[in-house]
Amino acid sequence: MNDDIFSLHSWPRAVLHIDGDAFFTSCEEAIHPHLKGKPLITGGERGIVACASYAAKRRGVTRGVPLHEAKRCCPGLIVLPSDYETYSLFSTRMFAIIRRFTPQVEEYSIDEAFADLTGLRRSLHSSYPQIAHMIKNAVEQELGIGVTVGLSITKVLAKIASKHRKPNGFTLIPGRDISHYLRDLPVASVWGIGHATNHHLAKLGIRTALDFARLSESTVRRRFVKPIREIWSELRGIAVYAVSSAEKAVYTSISKIKTFAPPRCDAAYLFAQLLRNCESACIKARRYSLAPRKIVVLLKRNNFAIDSVETRLSRPSAYPLELTVCLRNCFDALYRPHVLYRATGIILTDLHDDSQVQYSLFEDTLRVDHTEHLYDAADRLASKYGKHTVHLGSSHLIESQGKGKRGKPTAREETTLMGESKRRHLNLPLFHIDV
Repeated sequence: MNDDIFSLHSWPRAVLHIDGDAFFTSCEEAIHPHLKGKPLITGGERGIVACASYAAKRRGVTRGVPLHEAKRCCPGLIVLPSDYETYSLFSTRMFAIIRRFTPQVEEYSIDEAFADLTGLRRSLHSSYPQIAHMIKNAVEQELGIGVTVGLSITKVLAKIASKHRKPNGFTLIPGRDISHYLRDLPVASVWGIGHATNHHLAKLGIRTALDFARLSESTVRRRFVKPIREIWSELRGIAVYAVSSAEKAVYTSISKIKTFAPPRCDAAYLFAQLLRNCESACIKARRYSLAPRKIVVLLKRNNFAIDSVETRLSRPSAYPLELTVCLRNCFDALYRPHVLYRATGIILTDLHDDSQVQYSLFEDTLRVDHTEHLYDAADRLASKYGKHTVHLGSSHLIESQGKGKRGKPTAREETTLMGESKRRHLNLPLFHIDV
């Protein structure tokens, strides 16, 4: 078949995708050298596998399974609590290393980044594949963690490349080789192709990414919405998505979900967890000057079934004090006595610019003003002393009864260095080395 539809120019752009290999367990192995190569998981505080090392994966352990199942299929499994504070430090350091080579770095997730290398061959005196290897080697040598790298001419193709050979791999997809890599790739594996789109494509007889890329432009325009048309263009080597180095500031929703252990049926404690979810979500909303018009409340049962309810607010608000009554009504509608719950959550949706929110003529504007000043003060205290330094009284049960973590706290949580407080740590991980 003729594949002239693809870019025949090898490097109109050079986009790198770097992806941490079993990132959380890699960080643990870096700070605990004696754990290297052993079957290891994080997520002990949640009762489920959050991340599994490749040694554990080879024995059948997969992400999201309960601990008892993981231990059954992998005797001798090492279970650690998730140390997100330390993982975020590794993440920050990884992105800083990439920025030494290019300023155009997009932090896609805690362990993933895109980097635009276009035009750097002359300044770095290296080819694009050589620059990619330099970045990969710098991350691995300086942080002691494994990463997989993909290099191509668009973001979608770079993402495909990084998934091609994991762990610790490097895959190059120049323009002239696109069809080779798309030929056997299921279309469902393409970044951005969801379950519903995959079903629609299957009805059209499209099974592989190459089948999809070979569709005519008229067919794609007639049958698919804009996001899918953009993925089609990227697969053909036509760059649509820019590598954005700006911090994300546009959100369609904000969600906060907290899993705790052991499971609880105590209504007061569950509502305290839900309020803490709300406080965390609203802190993020206020940071970006957003206010939700709708909220979704979630309760996850011990059997992983999820009960949820959505409600519309009379006025957009990112102040938990104003949302308490609404949350209580939602909680009462969902909560069932004697049922064990393992998680609570909240999703803020239909977000508005809070500077554009209008008060009604019948609203107590003085009370609203006081609430706004109160949270301005709370946010200033949080920036100095740590998040949730000031919190609603109904959520205080978390402080007195614990956050609901299974097993021992992490070493970083138990250690307070000079100048640190319980709530606020310096940006330093703890390394455990035998001397």
